[in-house]
Amino acid sequence: MSRIQINKTSGTGYSKVIALDGYVSESIDPALKDLIFLRVSQLNGCNYCVDAHAIDLLGDGVAQRKVLAVAAWHHSEFFTPRERVALEFAEALTRMTSAGVPDELWARAADTFGEKELGDLVLAVGLINLWNRVGVAALLQPEAPLEPSTEG
Repeated sequence: MSRIQINKTSGTGYSKVIALDGYVSESIDPALKDLIFLRVSQLNGCNYCVDAHAIDLLGDGVAQRKVLAVAAWHHSEFFTPRERVALEFAEALTRMTSAGVPDELWARAADTFGEKELGDLVLAVGLINLWNRVGVAALLQPEAPLEPSTEG
């Protein structure tokens, strides 16, 4: 049970966030977006969002082992150089200090993504941080867990 239903209590604001979500979904490769969304959700401890984005990645055709490795991406060989820069950038923006994103990382991200795509990446990371905070504040939970597999 959630504490609040933001879509009902703050419908106008919620619809604006949904519009931004639509823009981000159209402007960034779905699998890359969901990798970023999953990792940021892990960092922020939003169980609902972790579940949703892991399922989205599987639906995008990403291998289960890669989805499971997102939490330890620094130590995994499953991720492309582009994905690694995106994940590092998303982590830096999520854990941002008053110093902001380090210049060296910003330069690598700009070289990797270009100005427009980097701007869209900033919006995507900001968006998932907002969704995570809504999910955590509202105590959102995923659907009841699936029964353990008896196969195998």
